[in-house]
Amino acid sequence: MSKELVIIFVKNIKLGKVKTRLAKTVGNQGAFNVYQELVKVTEKATKNIHADIQIYFSESIDETKWLGVPKTIQKGENLGERMKDAFINGFENGYERIVLIGSDLPDINAAHIKDGLKALLKNDAIFGPAIDGGYYLIGLNKLQKFIFDNKPWSASNLLDVTLEELKQNNISYTLLEPLNDIDTFEDLITSDFYKSNKELQKKIKQLHD
Repeated sequence: MSKELVIIFVKNIKLGKVKTRLAKTVGNQGAFNVYQELVKVTEKATKNIHADIQIYFSESIDETKWLGVPKTIQKGENLGERMKDAFINGFENGYERIVLIGSDLPDINAAHIKDGLKALLKNDAIFGPAIDGGYYLIGLNKLQKFIFDNKPWSASNLLDVTLEELKQNNISYTLLEPLNDIDTFEDLITSDFYKSNKELQKKIKQLHD
C-alpha cells in the first residue's frame, strides 16, 4: 500500500444538478456538457499518479468513471463535514499524506497533485488557491479537524479564514499556484479548456444561440 492517497470529490453528472450557476446562462444541458468534460480533465490528471486514489461520489457510485479505482459516497451535511469524513477515513486506513481535489477544474494536471503530495513531506498542510477565494486542493499529513469546522463555504474569504486559523494553531502550510474554476459563463468562455475544445464549443453555441 502507498503511504499517499489522492481523494477526488465528484458530483454525479445529472441534468440540473451540476454547475447550477453556469446553467443560468447556458441551460442545464450546457452545464451538464461542461461538467462532463471537466470530469474527463480530472480523470486524465490523476491517471499517472503513483499514489492510491479513491473516488467520493456525491450521491451514488458510477462504475463507468475511474475504472478499477475504489469508490464510495460522500457523507456529511456540508462540504466541510464531507471532506473531514474523507480525511478521517484516509488516516484511519494508514495513509500518511492525503490530498483532496474536486472534479471541476479545467487547468488541473498531474503536477499540481504530485507537488501537493511532495509539499506534505515538509509542511503540515497544502492548499491550491482558487481565484474565487476558496481552494481547489487541500492536503494534510495529519488530521486537523478544525480546518473543516465552522467555515464560510462558498464565500470569497474561505481560504483567508482557513489560513488565519492555521497560523493561530502553528500549523505549517504552503500554497500551490492559483487556478480558476468554472462557475460562470465568463469563466467558461475565457478558459483555455473551452477555447481548445471545439466539440464543447459547438454544443454550447447550439444551446446558447
